[in-house]
Amino acid sequence: MKILVTGFDPFAGAQQNPAWEAVSRLPQQLGRATIVSLQVPTIFNRSAAIVHAAIQRERPDVVVSVGQAGGRSALSLERVAINLDDARIADNAGQAPHDQPIQLAGATAYFTQLPVKAMRTAIRQAGVPAQLSTTAGTFVCNHLMYQVQYQRATEFSTLKAGFIHIPYLPSQVVDRPGVPSLALTEAVKGLTAALSVL
Repeated sequence: MKILVTGFDPFAGAQQNPAWEAVSRLPQQLGRATIVSLQVPTIFNRSAAIVHAAIQRERPDVVVSVGQAGGRSALSLERVAINLDDARIADNAGQAPHDQPIQLAGATAYFTQLPVKAMRTAIRQAGVPAQLSTTAGTFVCNHLMYQVQYQRATEFSTLKAGFIHIPYLPSQVVDRPGVPSLALTEAVKGLTAALSVL
């Protein structure tokens, strides 16, 4: 079995993105599964094109995308991707689409194929906070989740895919009193536990 795990690069002037920091530290082998880690840019369309090329190249059984969700206090397992780009801030290419469909011919929404409840249980059993989420937002995280689901629906029918949001790192909230964070070691532990379910 092969699992492709993607993590976004820093955006909005940040020096780090906990998504890539955690994904880059995942083991290359987990049980009988090979883990392939891939950094993707926080850019609409470009992120999806890079993942599409990686799916063609690696032929994974599962794609798990990981992104930062500042303000959340737990690993969030996303259940639904919606066909909407609506950016509050610009991506790393300066794009800020508003109320735009991602795919004109795509479904209104796609559900993940991942066993998110079992993954939530495994993360919690590892001692890391986890929750289910019904929205991946309308920025690049949701865009990538939706695009991978669209690719699955139109090209890669046996693929399973989903998205996990992780909180800020402690270093990102030094000047943000009251904003939750999660240590990098805990984020890696939680992601590893989630992937072990697969």
